[in-house]
Amino acid sequence: MEPTQTDRLIVEGLVLTTAADGSPHLAPMGPQVDRQFQSFTLRPFCTSQTFANFERTRTAVFHVTDNVELIARSAIGRMVQLPEYQTIDVSPGYALADCCRWFALRATTADLGPPRATFHCEVIQSQHVRDWFGFNRAKHAVVEAAILATRIGILPAADIRTEMARLESLVQKTAGEQERIGWELLCAHIQGKLEPE
Repeated sequence: MEPTQTDRLIVEGLVLTTAADGSPHLAPMGPQVDRQFQSFTLRPFCTSQTFANFERTRTAVFHVTDNVELIARSAIGRMVQLPEYQTIDVSPGYALADCCRWFALRATTADLGPPRATFHCEVIQSQHVRDWFGFNRAKHAVVEAAILATRIGILPAADIRTEMARLESLVQKTAGEQERIGWELLCAHIQGKLEPE
């Protein structure tokens, strides 16, 4: 039986696709999923590299991760070094070596209409890698800030500044090193991209 709309929710994580030369490309994304993680709906912007890769191959790997520094870096293109990957025996051929779970996906239907395409996907392979760290308000704040960083030019600058100011106290109160690094990277990026007040 197909899950109803109320059975579905959005889970933030990292999606891996492969470029034309076969190299892995990592980007943050929040697909719609059912609670059993049996079906995924990915909605990349049609201007993104993720869309170009996925439209060409129709395969991707979605990672459930608590590494918010990696989410922050991938959101703004600030990878100091590429993360470690493991090879998997289904397309696209790679998955993050350090994540909580990963799901190899294959698109079953696609609506390519801009501004965001819609790919409905089935899971063709999955793996539990390690336990999830647990709830942490600073991790939540960094994920929210990463989303804001990808919405510059879409959301009003004043709204982004207001939301960042609200999230900052969560980081100050509850962050560890990973969360602080991710937050500082995102703050610098957003400040540099927004028009001066």
